[in-house]
Amino acid sequence: MCKISRLKKLSDSQFKRYTGISRSTFSLIVEQMQMQISPKGRPAKLCLEDQVLLCLSYWREYRTLFHVATSYAVSEPTASRIVRQVEDTLIRSGLFNLPKNIPEGEGIDWNVVIVDATEIPIQGPKKQKKSYSGKKKTHTFKVQALIHSKTEKILSLCMSKGAVHDFELFKRHLHLIPKHSFILADKGYQGIYALYPDSLLPTKAKKRCKLDPLLKIYNREINKRRIGIEHVFGTLKTFKILAERYRNRGKRLGLRFNLIAGIYNLELSKI
Repeated sequence: MCKISRLKKLSDSQFKRYTGISRSTFSLIVEQMQMQISPKGRPAKLCLEDQVLLCLSYWREYRTLFHVATSYAVSEPTASRIVRQVEDTLIRSGLFNLPKNIPEGEGIDWNVVIVDATEIPIQGPKKQKKSYSGKKKTHTFKVQALIHSKTEKILSLCMSKGAVHDFELFKRHLHLIPKHSFILADKGYQGIYALYPDSLLPTKAKKRCKLDPLLKIYNREINKRRIGIEHVFGTLKTFKILAERYRNRGKRLGLRFNLIAGIYNLELSKI
């Protein structure tokens, strides 16, 4: 009996709590699996729905593959192969690619985008110096996201190891900024005006000086518009694979972050 048959009894909200995605998105992923996987060789032990469910539960809960495999009555190598197969199939489909450009629309502030970075802790690798984060005394990957202010869709992502300053990461990936866009950023992007004039960030108080009350109001207005990206990071990190200490190879992290971001965009378009 497929495990997915038991989940059909759940309500839509309960199903999303369990998998992290809606039923319609789940059906779309299964449909892509059916289109791209040819049924050759021995029949798989798990039906396609359960294979997708196994991958989602791995992202959502981030238990060890041994525990996930035991839950689905398969071997650990089989569980690992299923996760990679689902991920590679979704990448090949192209449905979950990030748009990279501002969506079409009208309005004075339709071209506003928000940039910010978040850190994902990782296990200490063999070459520890490259991924060491001096700020948090741990090893991390830093991920910078660019989102559209109005729709809160993720436009692009870029990544770097270790103690890389937010503004340094921004400079390295300046080509990802959509044309004619206006950028909102936080105080970590000091110096952005010289590099990208069409931008705005909160005013920083001078040493041993209090910030003027009017400037506090100015900062508050910017932060009210910029806070959307923090909500996006919070939503993405409901998938524990992006929130807890990452135990797998770093090369796969970028692919998984982009996939989950693409699924987030798809979910957002259905609201």
